[in-house]
Amino acid sequence: MGRRTPRLNSLLKEVISEVIHRDIHHNKYINEFVTITRVDITEDLAFAKVFVSVLGKGTDTNKKRVIEELNHLSRSIAHAAMKKVVMRLFPVLTFELDTSIDKEIHMEELLSKISKERAARQSKETS
Repeated sequence: MGRRTPRLNSLLKEVISEVIHRDIHHNKYINEFVTITRVDITEDLAFAKVFVSVLGKGTDTNKKRVIEELNHLSRSIAHAAMKKVVMRLFPVLTFELDTSIDKEIHMEELLSKISKERAARQSKETS
């Protein structure tokens, strides 16, 4: 992978995020809790996977609906982004749910629970 691909990934992440929040914010499924976490463009620059995090306590069904809606709007998003990025051919966008943040939050909750249980156990032992 050359230097160009990571730079394009970063640029596309910024531009796609801006398009989503400025140009399609009127969509009832897309809101401020939708975050582009990363973009992976193919070496031939023809396709790009856009990983999206949907923050909040929304159900998995709601999160999947957001991804479905983004995929439905992918051509419009690409068209708007194309105006902001000079590329000979703009990649076809595919949106996928990024669950890494949810997993991280879950791990933090588990670690916090373990810590509290350990502290409770130690206070019982010293009593």
